[in-house]
Amino acid sequence: MTLRRTLQAAGGAALVLPLAGCISVSPPDKPIEINLNVTIKQEVLVKLQRDVEQLIQENPEAFPQQQPPRQ
Repeated sequence: MTLRRTLQAAGGAALVLPLAGCISVSPPDKPIEINLNVTIKQEVLVKLQRDVEQLIQENPEAFPQQQPPRQ
């Protein structure tokens, strides 16, 4: 059983060795920039909408609602 594992390890190493020169990991020259403006804008709009709805509910006389036309 150990001979089989040794052969498997040697075979795996033989397959990986040709790839060792192809793969390189290096840090980028410039910092990675992630643009989150879209997410922040959506979050602000939702918060503003909730604040406006709460303001209208607390002060209904300041914001009269139009009644839909009767049919």
